Amino acid sequence: MPRQRELGRGERVLPGLWRLRLPLPWPGVPHCNAWAIAAGPGVVLVDTGMHEPGSMADLELAMHQVRLRVEHVRLVACTHAHADHYGQAAPIVERAGCELWMHPNHEHAAAPLGNPEQALARRIEIARQSGVPAATLAHYAEQAKEVASGIAAWREPDRALVPGVEIETDLGIWTVHETPGHAPSHVCLFQPERRLLISGDHLLGRISLYYDYGWSPDPAGEFLRSLDVVQELDARVCVAGHGRPFTDVGAHIDANRKLVHDRIRAVATALGGEPRTVVEIVPEVYGEPLTPLNAGWWLSETLCYLRHLEVNGAVRREVVTAAGEEAGPDRWRSA
Repeated sequence: MPRQRELGRGERVLPGLWRLRLPLPWPGVPHCNAWAIAAGPGVVLVDTGMHEPGSMADLELAMHQVRLRVEHVRLVACTHAHADHYGQAAPIVERAGCELWMHPNHEHAAAPLGNPEQALARRIEIARQSGVPAATLAHYAEQAKEVASGIAAWREPDRALVPGVEIETDLGIWTVHETPGHAPSHVCLFQPERRLLISGDHLLGRISLYYDYGWSPDPAGEFLRSLDVVQELDARVCVAGHGRPFTDVGAHIDANRKLVHDRIRAVATALGGEPRTVVEIVPEVYGEPLTPLNAGWWLSETLCYLRHLEVNGAVRREVVTAAGEEAGPDRWRSA
């Protein structure tokens, strides 16, 4: 039976801060959060939700429940350029007549939107190099052609959201902290007097890891360094891109760091013998077989751990070639 679609929902978290819970079409990730912060006669909107049929109506419904309207938005600030955080930025900015601020390292989103055929070919080639069978790739390619980007239209930021930039609100000034790893464009926002952190997808209430593969030198290492950045802020309350606010911020940082190191060790252990493909080692790392639902996520994550180990000289990639034939899948081995 198809999952019943959720509706937008708004609620006050504390005076001057509202959570706008917006539906998502993804199995296991039913919604995301946008955050409205009081700012004079209007609000600063942090993140926007994903663009799909009915998504603007969900945003309007969530805002209406907390007595806000899209026209109240005085600034849109995106924690990163993934569709569920940036997807509705263009229509909101146009309707509200406001600016968009986002980190400039957003090629990971802009390039696929500008050339979706090339982006699909790139994903298929990465999967082929990882050992995904040709028949599976052909089936995926046909299905992927029908999947929308989740971004209404590309819009360049009016201002780069980088350290040194401040966002003024009724709750005080928010500082910007670069936290790449989950995405190259990722930032967190921090209100120091209240020790309040807007974490995007860098920290979530449920420990869950995802990295954009291939857009930066070492996503897993970048994520670990970003955990150090956020730990130094000593936040008391975290409001994240998914799920409810939480207060045990330090414990969440420690749990993320431990899980990353555990998975890096599991990848290294899986390469203790003969050279292996990514597809061959994923079930050992996660304790479950690959399925159509988890393959994209786990292959990308595992490639990031292999890249981290490669950067640090612990493993090496073997590219299999044969004269006059297509290259075989890459194999990895301990250095």
